[in-house]
Amino acid sequence: MSSNPFRLQQPQRQPRDLRKVQPQIQGADLKIQMRMKNVKYKIAVLSGKGGVGKSFVSSNLSMALAAAGKKVGIVDVDFHGPSVPKMLGVRGQVLTADDEGIIPVNGPFGIKVVSIDFLLPKDDTPVVWRGAIKHTAIKQFLGDVKWGELDYLIIDMPPGTGDEALSVAQLVPNLTGFIIVTIPSEVSTLAVSKSVNFAKTVNAKILGVIENMSYFICPADNKPYYIFGEGKGKRMAEDMGVELLGQVPLDPKIAEANDLGEPFFLKYPDSPASKEFLSIADKVMKIVESNTK
Repeated sequence: MSSNPFRLQQPQRQPRDLRKVQPQIQGADLKIQMRMKNVKYKIAVLSGKGGVGKSFVSSNLSMALAAAGKKVGIVDVDFHGPSVPKMLGVRGQVLTADDEGIIPVNGPFGIKVVSIDFLLPKDDTPVVWRGAIKHTAIKQFLGDVKWGELDYLIIDMPPGTGDEALSVAQLVPNLTGFIIVTIPSEVSTLAVSKSVNFAKTVNAKILGVIENMSYFICPADNKPYYIFGEGKGKRMAEDMGVELLGQVPLDPKIAEANDLGEPFFLKYPDSPASKEFLSIADKVMKIVESNTK
């Protein structure tokens, strides 16, 4: 049986079956460069504020891309609040390793999934790490995992523009760009606009903005109600000179699926939110793939 690839008590150590860390070249580890050369597009999903549904967006965008026939991986670098495994319905599985590296968990549509959640012994186990240790863990997630050939690697970021965001910007070679997630409230857009400026500061492309929880369609009259406000995500995108990729509606079924640990996109493929994710995925593919032709 394969051994656990990490030691949580000493996370700074490399898995025993992998080579020693190589010197960095142009900000990226050599092992990361080797792994990432087989990944066509690397997209980080970022928000300057918590509670906007960023992991929900990352997970469902990954499924929408995979449903469109793309080979997809998702790496969850939200070490203090990992939720991607539950939203993809793979929580409770574990990461293993062989002589070639860490083996990702297989998710819906064949999505390759890596998260610290697979390594925690209990649900209430906290990850008490400083920035340097998180930087090392991100290096392992990118460079020690057997990602194979992928069309898209989605990087689910924690809220804010701190250690993890800087590490991803520095370590990922040829990062395709950032997708910014917000909700249509003034408080959210003020905080999230900092993420847009962060991406510009690190010279990364901004692929666009996704407005989550945009509106609620009342089943009684089939009319949209703008619970958190209307149009603020669109105005933020316009002010920042980036594209609004989509507006995902509120739906009680989203909370139900997430709480049950069932993939929403898979369970409710005909819902307005799932259809919006298909539209967003189509826009993302057109943006990034047209730029490489």
